[in-house]
This record gives sequence, structure tokens and C-alpha cells, in this order.
Amino acid sequence: MDTAPTPAEEPARVLVVGRSPSVLFAAVDILRAKGYTADATNQFDRVLDDYDAAALDLLVFGGMVPADIKEHLRGEMSARNPRISFVQGLAGIPGVIAAQVEAFASGREPGPGGAEIAYDAARRCVRVTLDERAHVTVEALWGTSFTPPEPKSTSQRICDGTLEPGHHVIQLPGQVPSEASFATVTVDRVVRVFTVGAMPAAVTRLAPATADDIRLPAVDAVTTNGDDR
Repeated sequence: MDTAPTPAEEPARVLVVGRSPSVLFAAVDILRAKGYTADATNQFDRVLDDYDAAALDLLVFGGMVPADIKEHLRGEMSARNPRISFVQGLAGIPGVIAAQVEAFASGREPGPGGAEIAYDAARRCVRVTLDERAHVTVEALWGTSFTPPEPKSTSQRICDGTLEPGHHVIQLPGQVPSEASFATVTVDRVVRVFTVGAMPAAVTRLAPATADDIRLPAVDAVTTNGDDR
């Protein structure tokens, strides 16, 4: 089962296991810029050789990692490091992956001062209730192309400022599509990620069940270590 810790002072040590080179590199760049020790690989059969499970806090799986590979890595990594956690990536969007890591690192506790953070799907708005002043950032991210192996995406910052105590409604703009779209909400250092529109079935059907499924096009090898690219 995927788990998340209570907020910690030290950033999580992260490995992203996915497929698209551009998404992997961009996600690692974002995470490293935020102070995380982050690496990424699309060499599924080399993960256990190239990375030390004991040195990791979190492993993030991309959507195109074969199901049998994910099951194998969960079992092997957990055996080597019972404290490691796993998160299933919501989309091949670097900002969403990074926000999921931040959400993991900030835990499932309420926001600062007991802040309540929620997404109202019916009204397509973010609701934030604050007991004290806090800096609030809301960003929408969505896919613009799903052609494998290099999906593309864009984003829009909707809110970025200090809000006073009380209830705030942040409306998503109309250009945010109803599929393959997400909202990230940051209240001080607490992060939440919400699905606005689910990934289209045409994309999710591409996810291979086994490592022998070779329907997807070949990709360049990615294996980062430390500060290298």
C-alpha cells in the first residue's frame, strides 16, 4: 500500500521509474531545484543493480511501467528497505510528478494552522480555509499531447500570494481541459495534488501489463546518478 509520512525536516530521497526521457529529466530537475535528492531511470531491469534501496525514501512509478515490473520492484525494494514508500504517478507531467513527491513529503496532516484544502469537482474550484495568514499557490497542469514516447504538457499559475484567515475559493479557468488535467495546491509548505480530469482511456490502455509487451516505441536509455544528467 502506498504510504506517506508526517512532515519531515529533510527532503525525501526519491527515485522516479518511468519511460519518457524528457519527462524523467524534467521531473528530476524540478525536484533537485527544490532540494530533493532525486534520480530517474527507464531501465527497468537495472533498477535493483543501479540504485540502493536502503538509500531511498520514495519510489515513484510512471504510468507506462509494466504492472509485473512494478510488483517485482515493490517486493524487492520493500525486502531491502521496509521503510521505503511507493507512489503511483498520476500522469507523464513533470510538475505533477514533482508535486506528488512534495505531497508525500508534507504528509497527510492538515495544512498550517489547521488549514483545510479541497477540490470541488462539481464547481471546478479549489477551496482553502485558513485559520491564519498563509502563502497559497494554486497551479493547473494538463497534457497537450499524448503521443508516446514523449508526452507534452503545459501549466498555468492561478494563485500565488498571501491570503488572510477565512474561506477562499479559487476558480479554475475555462482553458483547463476536462481530461488529463490536475491542480496542485501549496499552503506554506503543505502540498496537495488533485485530479481535475482523468487521463483519457486511449492513453491508459497503452500501459503494458508485462515486460514482454512491446507495443510502445523504443526510448533512449535514462539512468541518472547524483547530480548528473
